[in-house]
Amino acid sequence: MPAKSTAGSAQADNITMKAGGYYSLATTGAKDVIDGAWPLFERALKAMDLAGGRDDGSPFTMTDMGCADGGTSIDAVGRVLAWVRERAPLRPLQMVYTDQIRNDYNTLFRIGFGQGPIESYHGRIPGLHILASATSFYEQILPAGSLDLGFSATAMHWLSAKPCDISNHVHSTGAEGDELAAFQAQGRRDWERILLHRAAELKPNGHLVLLNFGRDEEGRYLGNTGGRHMFDIMNRLWRDSLASGAITEAEYRAMTLPQYYNSVAEFTAPLNDPDSPVHRAGLRLSHVETRVVRCPYALAFEAHGDAARFAREYIPTIRSWNESIYKGALSSKRGAAERDAIIEDYYGRYETLVRDDPEGHGMDYVHCYLVIRKEG
Repeated sequence: MPAKSTAGSAQADNITMKAGGYYSLATTGAKDVIDGAWPLFERALKAMDLAGGRDDGSPFTMTDMGCADGGTSIDAVGRVLAWVRERAPLRPLQMVYTDQIRNDYNTLFRIGFGQGPIESYHGRIPGLHILASATSFYEQILPAGSLDLGFSATAMHWLSAKPCDISNHVHSTGAEGDELAAFQAQGRRDWERILLHRAAELKPNGHLVLLNFGRDEEGRYLGNTGGRHMFDIMNRLWRDSLASGAITEAEYRAMTLPQYYNSVAEFTAPLNDPDSPVHRAGLRLSHVETRVVRCPYALAFEAHGDAARFAREYIPTIRSWNESIYKGALSSKRGAAERDAIIEDYYGRYETLVRDDPEGHGMDYVHCYLVIRKEG
């Protein structure tokens, strides 16, 4: 049997993207994924028939679920809202950013209102209202039947709870047996929960555009596309910390990341099965594909060839999404300075590893791109 998580929902509280604009500035690959999805946004918008249909003054509502600081999606969101404004000039526009309660909403609003380090669409689109909700996508965010276009990218692989600690790895991609089965079951339950809440929120003929980390048809996933295996490297570095006595066994186990990468079959099953609660709720699959988007830092290294620069630029993009989990796994009996020192040592060793032997490192993004509509 898998070892039950000792952290429970407490570890979910540690899931925060690095704040102050760090996440978007260090995670340009995530922005590349979103910017490249414009044809899917356009497909969904055209299916709503905004040009030939409703322009009656009712609000058009869009969500960005799991938005972090909003910087990675800002260009795509602006393009969507401008597209709607051109075709439905009478409709107020509501842009609702959503994330969990510990999200950095201060930076989100600074970026959204054009006061951050990233250029915003604010001020260029009339009749636009920018709102935020500290409600995760594991709950219903909006009133029933009020959502036109729901969007999420690079977020729904985070589980609502860690089902167990993994005994020999920090990620479910390294899990086996009962431990892997526990993550698979949690991923299945969470995906159904997400879709059922979206089904409740969507208007008839409303759409979802979801760009989720996953496993593609060739078995590839984030950081495992033919070069070095990113999660195995993370695990090895923490195992070294355990062997040296820098961390305890309990701390190592608590570092299990609460993530699961669905396969294409796992993503589409509840949408295609007429007997599933999701299908009965009216959600239908309009489009599915997988894509691999190259790590921008590895691509840049191929051009400039400076290993030290590559390591210096690459490590922050990894750090932006997992530092909070690793730091939260360290015992509260340690002082803040000691916890900081352990974290800095870990990322410093990772940077040295990449600098000294850079070939094959990189965080290529593997996503399943889904367009889903609500019948009606």
